Amino acid sequence: MEISAQHVWLMISAAMVLLMTPGLGLFYGGMTRAKAALNMIMMSFISAGIVGVVWVLWGYSMTTGDGVLGIFGNPFANFGLQNLMDSPDLIKAGYSATFAIITVALISGAIADRAKFGAWALFVPLWITVVYCPLAYMIWGGGLMSAGGAVTAVFGQVIDFAGGAVVEISSGTAALVLALIVGQRHGFAKDPNHRPHNIPFIMLGAAILWFGWFGFNGGAATTAEQAGLIWVNTLVTPAAAMLSWLVTEKIRHGHPTSLGAASGVVAGLVAITPSCANISPVAAIGLGFVAGAACAIFVDLKYRFGLDDSLDVVGVHLGAGLIGTLALGFIALPVDGQGGGLLYGGGAQQLIAQTAAVVITLLLSGTGTYVIGRAINKTIGFRVSHEAETAGVDLAEHAESAYAFGEIGSRFNPLHSASHSPAAEMAAAADRPSKSGSRTKEDSFA
Repeated sequence: MEISAQHVWLMISAAMVLLMTPGLGLFYGGMTRAKAALNMIMMSFISAGIVGVVWVLWGYSMTTGDGVLGIFGNPFANFGLQNLMDSPDLIKAGYSATFAIITVALISGAIADRAKFGAWALFVPLWITVVYCPLAYMIWGGGLMSAGGAVTAVFGQVIDFAGGAVVEISSGTAALVLALIVGQRHGFAKDPNHRPHNIPFIMLGAAILWFGWFGFNGGAATTAEQAGLIWVNTLVTPAAAMLSWLVTEKIRHGHPTSLGAASGVVAGLVAITPSCANISPVAAIGLGFVAGAACAIFVDLKYRFGLDDSLDVVGVHLGAGLIGTLALGFIALPVDGQGGGLLYGGGAQQLIAQTAAVVITLLLSGTGTYVIGRAINKTIGFRVSHEAETAGVDLAEHAESAYAFGEIGSRFNPLHSASHSPAAEMAAAADRPSKSGSRTKEDSFA
């Protein structure tokens, strides 16, 4: 079969979506403290490494083909993708892998500053297998919530073009559960407002995410008209969300911030994900305004409830994911004059279908994450020691520092003996008097 324009576009889109994961690493790395920046970037990179292998071996097989009770596909049907080597479906397999990669990487932001890298590396393949693959199969691969599925027969056909439920709600729910299992960072109750250490990283990461999202939403477009609608909606929803987030910040806190602008963009991108091909540009602008303002409020709730969702994964991805998915019940365009959301006279059927998808996603992701997270926490432990957290997970987990300047970063050598371990280096730095005669503060490298 000759390669077509659609095949080329799908490969380009896959590359764009893959770029989103290191972009997410920069976004998260800038949002955390300097002593955890590399760890956050590494959690995104290792997600790409692990999921890339898992997807070829059994992940893709679990999301397509004949399934088990409509919940997941046969893991051995295309094991190693051997059966696809002479098929253009191999391109689709590669494209779908990038979705799985970014989905699990999103979760890492909720446990910044305090998670063992090995525990995270174990969590990634388990979560992809137990949570992501079944969800992707049920909604996109011919399962319970696909056309002809058992859930669809009862509640109606869910719309989730690019992953409002599969990607955003599932990762946001997992982030909530995992943050509760791992617990708060030391000092969170006294100073919950841990400040981002590198705003340019955040802005660069957000820009990469916005760029990659055009492939994320648009890769599956089948016509030029559909592609155009997706492109415009992926532009205007985050634009409107950024504006409404900044206005909300100004009203609530007195200042519009760079972090707020970047977060508003991401909230808008999340909100438009499920509906990018199914709503009008004007509705997309309205959706962005709602998502930006709502998520700006959502992220502040974690302080009220004592939830240490370090990098606002729950407030942005779960919050905007719910808004975008449920909004289709109101603003989905009719297809061939039939159906549509409540505002188009389509009745409540679409809202019922969207609600059913949300409930199933919350239950599957919440339960699956709880079982996996608790099992890891009870065995190898998910959290680093207090000493390692104080020293910084970059030094404790990777024997590296994001920045070479400063006393700790310049003096630490990973080739030194155990007496020069990251924690020992931090302790030694704390005992050395500074030039002013005062002791080095714990947060001098924060």
